[in-house]
Amino acid sequence: MNEFLFQLSDQLNHWQWWSLAVLLVIFEIFSPTAFFLWLGIAAAITGLISLIFPEIHWAIQFVVFSVFSLASVWLGRFWFKRNPIETDQPFLNQLNQEFVGKIYVVEEAIREGSSGRIKVGDSTWKAIGENVEVGDKVRVVSVSPTVLTVEKVLN
Repeated sequence: MNEFLFQLSDQLNHWQWWSLAVLLVIFEIFSPTAFFLWLGIAAAITGLISLIFPEIHWAIQFVVFSVFSLASVWLGRFWFKRNPIETDQPFLNQLNQEFVGKIYVVEEAIREGSSGRIKVGDSTWKAIGENVEVGDKVRVVSVSPTVLTVEKVLN
């Protein structure tokens, strides 16, 4: 085992880190998330450091890679939170969220403490909120998986 580790330290250089970076970016192309990209960036930076300091031990290279991996993933998440990707389908996989802010007609009266039903397209949905009568218009203010929270719309 010790011989393997000794050989590893002799063989690990910037080309291997850059190859790993390319491999991680290729994985990124085929993955549904933006995760491997950040690890690829960390591998590329580690390769650059091992090019500048060729005598650096393999264990320190792994520590450098780990630190840059954590930092790049954190910076990537921070970036995407502050700069979300705009899309023509913002509620993809969150279909219920498209109801928020829209106005619908009450099909079954809603009383505080009990639910009623509102007409949404071709179906009806369970709704809770303030007292409203059949035929009144309501606006959806929030959504849980199966219940819409509504407020009465004043004409």
